Amino acid sequence: MAGGAQKLVVITGVTRGLGRAMAVRFAGLGHTVAGCGRTPRAIEELRRELGPPHDLAAVDVADAGSVQAWAEIVLGRLGPPDLLLNNAALINGNAPLWDVPAEEIDRVVDVNIKGVASVVRAFVPAMIQRQRGVIVNFSSGWGRSTAPEVAPYCATKWAIEGLTRALAQELPRGLAAVPLNPGIIDTEMLRSTFGDRAGHFPNPDNWAEIAVPFLLTLGAKDNGKPLSVPGQ
Repeated sequence: MAGGAQKLVVITGVTRGLGRAMAVRFAGLGHTVAGCGRTPRAIEELRRELGPPHDLAAVDVADAGSVQAWAEIVLGRLGPPDLLLNNAALINGNAPLWDVPAEEIDRVVDVNIKGVASVVRAFVPAMIQRQRGVIVNFSSGWGRSTAPEVAPYCATKWAIEGLTRALAQELPRGLAAVPLNPGIIDTEMLRSTFGDRAGHFPNPDNWAEIAVPFLLTLGAKDNGKPLSVPGQ
């Protein structure tokens, strides 16, 4: 996928952190953004900031039915995405695995794994029919390594690595699926684990200045490659 022509970019988890920074950056470069997030107020604020033709909706990716309904609206209005970014994710509160409540593990799995699968199920058939497009499933450094007290999060991101590489083997020629390690960025999620130490890392807006142009270079040549944002 070349970076020059206008693209339709679908982003989950668009109301904060990396998702919001990417949405603003893609829109600023002239691309069309269709995004979702769980918080209606934050969606409305971003809708006012970006304006038309961008299409934003309050959707919880853990709700497969809501994801399917949202995708049908986006596909009907804008067509299949050129770039599908599965960014939405949760992290468990710092604790050894035996102290993480079952319902917290369920929520992390429902968003980080099952949510990605639901978004793929909802959008990728249309991308296959059109015979082009790139799916980027956001992994983590903790999808390729581990750390104490974030075992559920690590498990989901290791799962994303395997899920995405298997998906890459299933896609027809012309499409790509990529597991992406975005790097270490000063987000709310990082602060929940790193505390004030997160301030030593780039903020989402600075990160997006590098990440968005990089994402626009991805194409069929990258299918199945575990990638990282350069310099992160």
